[in-house]
Amino acid sequence: MPEWWTYSTEDFLLFSPRTYWRLIERHNEALWPTHVLMLLLGAAILLWLIRPRTWSHRVIAGTLAVLWAWSAWSFLWERYATINWAASYVAPLFALQAVLLALVGARLRWSLSWTGRALAGLALFLYALALHPFAALLAGRPPRGAEVFGITPDPTAIATIGLIMMAEGRWSWLLLTVPMAWCLASWATLHSMGAPEQWVLLGTTLVALVPVARRCAARPTSGEHP
Repeated sequence: MPEWWTYSTEDFLLFSPRTYWRLIERHNEALWPTHVLMLLLGAAILLWLIRPRTWSHRVIAGTLAVLWAWSAWSFLWERYATINWAASYVAPLFALQAVLLALVGARLRWSLSWTGRALAGLALFLYALALHPFAALLAGRPPRGAEVFGITPDPTAIATIGLIMMAEGRWSWLLLTVPMAWCLASWATLHSMGAPEQWVLLGTTLVALVPVARRCAARPTSGEHP
């Protein structure tokens, strides 16, 4: 019996890269032309960030909540679970994220403040919205395999992290947990397949640690008063 240290991440992959990318293509084919609507929705969110309205904070949070619930059912439960049994256990976490966005996100102030953290969040959001769909082409895969915000989990998680980094509110950090966990899980999957997008997912997770680390650093010690 081989020793445990002789195994690599490829040994734990439950499907071939071809099967995974074909699943993305089938998902896109089934939902087209919803992709156009999602890109327009992303553009609207960007406009609301730059020029917030009295109602835009609740609309942004509600929109993200719907997208996470949609991803839980349409991608994880209906498709990904057919090739990866673990997806059926991840889907409830996506549903939890949707609930958190609806309850906590509606209390946040979603706007662009042009600070360092917010600018990093803006860069992540713009990447997920405008550049991530081209990752498939750069990797030599067909355009029908493009991953689009609101359609597939990776760009949705990246965009969500970016938006949360632009949000202001006491419990904003709580909304980072599930997207960061997904980015790490997706990084492990893409790493085992040798996909170049893996580094984007890992980089996003590291960037998301910045607001969490700052919050921990700002927390008063036991001998101090807030």
